[in-house]
Amino acid sequence: MGRITSSRTQLKPDPRHNSLLAGKFVNCLMLDGKKTVALKVFYDALEEIGKRGETGEDEPITVFETAVENIKPYIEVRSKRVGGASYQVPMQVNKARQQSLALRWLLEAVRDKKGRPMHLKLADELLAAYKKEGVAYTKRENTHRMADANKAFAHFAW
Repeated sequence: MGRITSSRTQLKPDPRHNSLLAGKFVNCLMLDGKKTVALKVFYDALEEIGKRGETGEDEPITVFETAVENIKPYIEVRSKRVGGASYQVPMQVNKARQQSLALRWLLEAVRDKKGRPMHLKLADELLAAYKKEGVAYTKRENTHRMADANKAFAHFAW
């Protein structure tokens, strides 16, 4: 009998906004199976974004989705061995990997900041990504810059 793994078909949307992306993010945010704590952190961050009013008329969930969209990388470098040498070959990123990288970079940026409650750090990083700035967005830009610098090895991507 096969092992049951979490997949796209089993993913449930978050209860308040009915968004699959938010549900996936809450699952990534969750530690030790404490989903209610992760949901509270996520919703408090969205509430904080709404309170600040820096986004104009946009709803907080729209700000979250736009921020994730802004962080998604479209090209990355992959290591490829050719004749004993390793080359950093630029390659297109598929949709599922784009999303997982964006969520991973966002959480990494939030968790690296110290000294403040999680929902405030998350709200800060989401607003920064929404405005195309911040640590997670910088990571995406660096990835694109590296891929651009290694364009000469693109012919190794077969």
